[in-house]
Amino acid sequence: MTAAATSTTTTAATTSNPVVRYGPPISLALAQRVASAAQAEAQRNGWPMVIAVMDSSANLVVLHKMDHAQTGSIDIAQQKAESAVRFKRPTKAFEEALTQGGLHLRLLATQRAIPLEGGLPLIVDGQLVGAIGVSGMQSTQDAQVAAEGVKALG
Repeated sequence: MTAAATSTTTTAATTSNPVVRYGPPISLALAQRVASAAQAEAQRNGWPMVIAVMDSSANLVVLHKMDHAQTGSIDIAQQKAESAVRFKRPTKAFEEALTQGGLHLRLLATQRAIPLEGGLPLIVDGQLVGAIGVSGMQSTQDAQVAAEGVKALG
């Protein structure tokens, strides 16, 4: 068995593994654990954020709006999670594509593909069970908080 094959089976989806299958929807207990871990990271940094966790069918499971988070972030966090579920990739991929310009600008016509970092698929045993979306600060900070949520998967 290769080193890659023995690595942990619970990760965020990456572009290096393009064939990710949809799995069963994330449980409420696991979604709460993911959201709580993300919230703890936001609190450590003093960042008022909104954290959304959706299941593998893009249905909202958990929404945490921290005190003093801007209300516009409620929709954006959900859009980031939905985009990560529907397209099986981090929303940063769309952000990076747009910065390249040219033909990548066609992405602007793609519905439900939000080009802001901070949305990550949740992968368990090689299957997409949901996604986390975070909004409230700079996109890189949103992504940092979302990544802490992913780590809570195990």
